[in-house]
Amino acid sequence: MALGGRRDQSLDRLVSAGVDVLVIGAGAIGASTAWHAAAAGASVAVVDRGDLAGGTSSSSSKLVHGGLRYLAMGDLWLVGQAHHERRANARVLAPHLVWPLEFVVPALPGSAHPLWRLRAGVILYGALSGFADGRSGGIGLDEARARVPQLRTDGLRGAVVYHDHQTHDGRLTLLALQAAAARGALVANHLEVVGLRMHRGRVAGADLVDRIGGREFGLSARVVVNASGPWVDGLRRMEAPSAGTSVRLAKGAHLVLEGGEGWTAAVTTPLPGGRVSFAVPWEGMLLLGTTDEPYQGDPAQVSATDGDQDQILTEAATALSSEAVAPERVRSRFAGLRVLPTSGRATSRTRREVVISRGPGGMVSVAGGKLTTWRLIGARAAGMALRELGVSGGRELEPLPGAAPLEQVLEALAGAHPDLDAGVRSHLARHYGMVALDLLAAAADDPDLLARIHPDAPDIRAQVLHARRHEWAATADDVLRTRTTIALRGLDRGPARLAVEELMARSI
Repeated sequence: MALGGRRDQSLDRLVSAGVDVLVIGAGAIGASTAWHAAAAGASVAVVDRGDLAGGTSSSSSKLVHGGLRYLAMGDLWLVGQAHHERRANARVLAPHLVWPLEFVVPALPGSAHPLWRLRAGVILYGALSGFADGRSGGIGLDEARARVPQLRTDGLRGAVVYHDHQTHDGRLTLLALQAAAARGALVANHLEVVGLRMHRGRVAGADLVDRIGGREFGLSARVVVNASGPWVDGLRRMEAPSAGTSVRLAKGAHLVLEGGEGWTAAVTTPLPGGRVSFAVPWEGMLLLGTTDEPYQGDPAQVSATDGDQDQILTEAATALSSEAVAPERVRSRFAGLRVLPTSGRATSRTRREVVISRGPGGMVSVAGGKLTTWRLIGARAAGMALRELGVSGGRELEPLPGAAPLEQVLEALAGAHPDLDAGVRSHLARHYGMVALDLLAAAADDPDLLARIHPDAPDIRAQVLHARRHEWAATADDVLRTRTTIALRGLDRGPARLAVEELMARSI
């Protein structure tokens, strides 16, 4: 199986290509759409104005979950579907990259969520997943503190546990794009759509501009899929200037902190208004969030502010010790946009529904969605596009590139590279699966590539060359922010950036 490719090679092929399906937007849903369309035999191109997974699909809470709080909205069907997809991701699609995680929910004093209601909620949540992940229900405070050492238990009326999964969202999206490329799809980032091509009233492709090199060219397509997330309505108005507003945007900010040592579970803290605060041990750190507020600015300018940081730390402090949420522990912060269907409800109470529609010029547009159900949403969008071509698509499960049980990958890496630092081996196994063997093989003639990019991160120099050659990375930021964990650790300045820039230049 061919594994991804280089951006410059994709551009050279796109300039002279015409495709059956053009997917605009290379987030998780666009990647799934491209994968399913290519698997059905269509010729496919997928482009994005920024980096691959550079927006919402790398700015989530890193959870593949059924959505416990959706129970309160009455979305039992959505929760059940999300549970099914959660297990599909963890068991088939990417078992090395989607990891089980237990969650503790504290019954806070004065909360509108009494202990009996929390217990009933997590039992129902477990039942909707077929109790396939372990016991859900009440636990003692000593048990809760053993799972989360920095949990504040003073005044707690009790706690409950339930089960979900976590992941690295950007890398999951990259895997789906590599799966599409293995089926022949052309993938290119930093390629902006500046206009839609029309033929006899039908959308017949797009005019594109390379935001790095400045090249301009047109790409013809029999069907165009608009999976651009926060930009969905802007593209709909290119198709029909009178198109209305189909979505609204909600900003979700997160913090990454030093911490998480000894945590074997995450914390879900109910907040007023139907929101929750997450504290998740992730990549050897602690991920806190999220906010949920309407956003009306330029999607490209969304960012986490000082106010967001204060809010997140204050909300987390209702369940965690002051030491755990001290401001000086913050390493980085990020924000993304949730794309929600139009509704009169507050963003925190809006159902995570998806609307897939066909515009007057035949363009298929996807409004809404969530990371957990990325595969199904893309399959639906691809199915609508393929019907235009007289082709039927499917939703069969098949592993993504490198997919294997984590234990199997770790064993293979330990056998092939016994002298490599165990922490680095674990990091590569969890992020690349069996592809890690190929990544390390490329470093056989240059031991320097086995060195860490930064001494405080497990990412190694060989990942930079791999990102350039097989993951379409074109800039240092592409590597630092999505292909590695360097930026999320707050280490993307100084020596680490210089090292990445040098390696990117070497791999040209």
